[in-house]
Amino acid sequence: MLHGIDVSAYQSSSYDTDGLSFVFIKATEGHSYVNPKLAAQAKTGRDAGLVVGYYHFLWPGNLTAQAEYFVQHAPEKAGEILAVDWETTGDGTHAGSAEKDSFIRKVKALRPGYRVVLYTNRDFWLNIDSTSYAGDGLWIADYVSAGHPRIKADWVFHQYTSDPHDKDVADFASKAALKAWAAKKD
Repeated sequence: MLHGIDVSAYQSSSYDTDGLSFVFIKATEGHSYVNPKLAAQAKTGRDAGLVVGYYHFLWPGNLTAQAEYFVQHAPEKAGEILAVDWETTGDGTHAGSAEKDSFIRKVKALRPGYRVVLYTNRDFWLNIDSTSYAGDGLWIADYVSAGHPRIKADWVFHQYTSDPHDKDVADFASKAALKAWAAKKD
């Protein structure tokens, strides 16, 4: 298992990278928010030799506009990963399962050759999702022992705690294997 974290504007631009192999950085939300620390957080990850990924917090509706907005603002560098964060929004709503699928497919079409993964929590995966479509891989949030999420589906990344920040593991034997997976062109 490889260790990583995910960060947003709430975390420092110079987060601690010791012992990490990857980082996911919040890039955008909806079709109007861009993380003001995005470039600096990406530089920290790249400078440390981490595999870097970016995520978009999905809102219901305007999926094409959201996908275009995400791709417009997420840095474009070969071997980096894109993700959609599918959970309850600040106003208590959420995109539907078909909307999540549509968003992932649109991002894959706009950024061919990039891995696009689904980040969601265990409740959404088991009770809201109706298709099990996760693009190129599932990044599941379930706060249990690292690498042991309580789901039957294959997963690539597992967020296992948010204390003191979001910590994740990746199901790869080495950082080289993760880099090779991230760089694979379909």
